[in-house]
Amino acid sequence: MRSIRTLPFCIVQITFFLWVQTVSAQQKERFWKVNSTQSIKWELKNNANLPHSDNIEMAGKRVAAIVSYAIDTSGHLSLSRQIFFPQIHPEIKSTDPGWFVYRAYAKPVYKDDVLPKLYANHKEVVPGKLEQVEIDGILGFRHAPSSEGLVFERQLFPSPSQRMFIEKVTITNTTSNSITLKGANKRVMAEGFEKENKYATAAISDAPAEINLQPGESSTFGIYFIAKKETENFPTQTLDDAFEERKSFLNEMSSSLILETPNSELNTLFEFSKIRASESIFESRLGLIHSPGGGRYYVGIWANDQAEYVSPFFPFLGYKVGNESAMSTYRAFAREVNDEFKKIRYAFEVEGTVPPFLLDRGDAAMIAYGVSQFALALGDKETAEELWPLIVWCLEYNKRQLNPEGVVKSESDEMEGRIATGDANLSTSSLYYGALDHAADLGKSLGKPRKILNAYEREAKRLAEAIENYFGANVEGLETYKYYKEHKYLRHWICLPLVVGIHNRKAATIEALFDRLWTENGVHVEKNSDNEAISKIFWDRATLYALRGTFLSGATDVSLDKLEQFSHKRLLGNRVPYVVEAFPEGNMAEYLLRECLVLNQRV
Repeated sequence: MRSIRTLPFCIVQITFFLWVQTVSAQQKERFWKVNSTQSIKWELKNNANLPHSDNIEMAGKRVAAIVSYAIDTSGHLSLSRQIFFPQIHPEIKSTDPGWFVYRAYAKPVYKDDVLPKLYANHKEVVPGKLEQVEIDGILGFRHAPSSEGLVFERQLFPSPSQRMFIEKVTITNTTSNSITLKGANKRVMAEGFEKENKYATAAISDAPAEINLQPGESSTFGIYFIAKKETENFPTQTLDDAFEERKSFLNEMSSSLILETPNSELNTLFEFSKIRASESIFESRLGLIHSPGGGRYYVGIWANDQAEYVSPFFPFLGYKVGNESAMSTYRAFAREVNDEFKKIRYAFEVEGTVPPFLLDRGDAAMIAYGVSQFALALGDKETAEELWPLIVWCLEYNKRQLNPEGVVKSESDEMEGRIATGDANLSTSSLYYGALDHAADLGKSLGKPRKILNAYEREAKRLAEAIENYFGANVEGLETYKYYKEHKYLRHWICLPLVVGIHNRKAATIEALFDRLWTENGVHVEKNSDNEAISKIFWDRATLYALRGTFLSGATDVSLDKLEQFSHKRLLGNRVPYVVEAFPEGNMAEYLLRECLVLNQRV
């Protein structure tokens, strides 16, 4: 068991997709409460915060699900379940847009009409008003007693190993009389075509035809959302086995890399972050791989999401499946290096089966920075030796991209052209600097020739000077960094020099991040008087990177204050319980773990 009792600690950004209800934020800020380190709970009272809707993503190796839940003004619950089977790739029709091939997953949607109907005395039983919602790695709903005195409890969760998502229903008789229920199950089947074979999806239930409940007695059954390829059978995992497998995974998360601080919200958000980061690892043709999810990105890897952000976290967590997914990621990129030092692909989408986009987003810098952190954190010499050639190639690629002023050219950054980045941006050069720094340390541990390590150290020193000379500037009255040569506004990624240990412009950069760019949703991309649309954009990865950088620079008090504000908003605010991806793009989807912030600790 690993424990972090005070700062430094690691807080993780991850992902699921949530809808935003148009109720005032102030009204919706306080109804969720921390129930325990592993749980948040909402006790519905007086319909004060209704209507309300939200949703949450959960995943296993062969399934993911976005469960949308809505509670109306009278307290009645309705659910919609979009189930993703990531390894099943429906055939793309000739009339479909070209980008459909990059989102080719079977993804049926099931509403409440798939639920079995239950009758007592020839009258359909309807669950009572919603009484409680709990999230603890399982999404749980408890209803008030129905008119017959029956309490319904529902728990939704993925099977960690099967193509199966489950809704577990428990009915309890709260009356002093026996009650007999008659059941009428539904079975919803559908077939489709992959490129070569058929596949099938189904929603089935094992609710018995008759349920006899004595006073105080309970009965449980399951609804199973399942799929199979033509050469397979439908999964037959039992309800109890699937539930225990999910609980075993959650127990592994709760017993690894424990954060203990006086702030329960920090502790609990960290626990949820571990779950979301670790559950979305999928079987694929590339091996076990972590993918962002969010209704869009499955069985795929990216140079930023997996190589830079999530993979270096797994050694700290001690999660073997996560470490295996990291190695699958790095091995995939290692197969793409070339003697000509042509740009490396930045993604392997849909198991690497679709053509890559070739756009230099600074991906070689991302990969070198992430893989060097991973190797240092894992501490395994054999693994580090395997990864060393990839690091060397990426560093050499970046060196060959230096412009006459000595900073790294790239066509874009990880935002892929959503916002202008010029032809040399601060992100790529900062990550290259950080990778050089890590590589020099890793090389010492591996006994690499001193000549090579000295060259990396000299290159890092020279690059730090070039970053200062090229990007250092007075921007909006602050002596901080411009993001690219022609840029005139403060940009969120000015935090990256702090992250990699360049602190020349620390004070003004912290002021820019926490005074000028900070909002109730953390650090915004920029405040652009020429483009109001840009001013509304935020990506939580930038907030977490900013916090990492400011903690590392020694600004502990203000960083902790901002971290607590941000954690409260994300854990207990109007969208729970994870850090989000972006807004307005994707309507603040939660795309899994993005940044592993090892605060005040250099990997």
